[in-house]
Amino acid sequence: MSSAFATVATRDEWMTVTAARMLWNRCVCFVGIGLPSAACNLARLTHAPDIVLVYESGTIGTRPDVLPLSIGDGELADTAACVVSLPDVFAYYLQAGRVDVGFLGAAQIDRFGNLNSTVIGPYELPMTRLPGAGGAPEIAAHAKQTFVMLKASPRSCVERLDFRTTTGFVEGHGARARSGLRGTGPRAVITDFGVLTPHPDTEELQLSALFADASADEARAAIGWPLRLADDIDLLAAPTALELDTLRALKARTREAHARPVRLPAWTPVTDLATERS
Repeated sequence: MSSAFATVATRDEWMTVTAARMLWNRCVCFVGIGLPSAACNLARLTHAPDIVLVYESGTIGTRPDVLPLSIGDGELADTAACVVSLPDVFAYYLQAGRVDVGFLGAAQIDRFGNLNSTVIGPYELPMTRLPGAGGAPEIAAHAKQTFVMLKASPRSCVERLDFRTTTGFVEGHGARARSGLRGTGPRAVITDFGVLTPHPDTEELQLSALFADASADEARAAIGWPLRLADDIDLLAAPTALELDTLRALKARTREAHARPVRLPAWTPVTDLATERS
């Protein structure tokens, strides 16, 4: 019997597997670091072997054996089909309409799928300064659709953003389409209780799917606005043994790789060089 059946899937694993299942073979996916990277690489290692993963650093078609620490991780360049400059990856891939899915994370999201990754608190005097936009605004503006992954709480799923870093559906009711942005906007928000999707008319995020061990009451308690429920709420299938074993093996390889001591190149002290020249 597979070892996956011996352990119940964690909520992080539910999230990752659920997100991975939304991807399809040969789709071009612009990937963020963290949970989005785990989901996209799980898809590549299971049902979507020919998925084309694009990272902001310019790596195209990368196939990492371990999850990258950052977009600048050498593992991405070592396993890429090609590496282009950062301006090229945005101009000739993203803005040219060649990206099917943009996978994003954020510190905050509001009811219309707008994201904040800039500050918590007033911009002029924030309580917390976050990593910032990176390429997320451009990805959200130009990818054909975007998926968002984040753990839900009233602090992360808020009535009003402290700062709008990345545009979703703006104020809803067709505001995104009127703004001239390309793409269809955030099609799914994968949380640690289930999935939110935009209402077809208002574009407000609503609960459309739940993990088997989650409830609508749990979802409502984790969201900082009055969460609406879709007419039909799907019950998501549990992660399979193959999905769990593959994901856990990927994370185990990643832990092992990142735990290895860094070997610095040999060097000669400047004082010794001066002695040799004298």
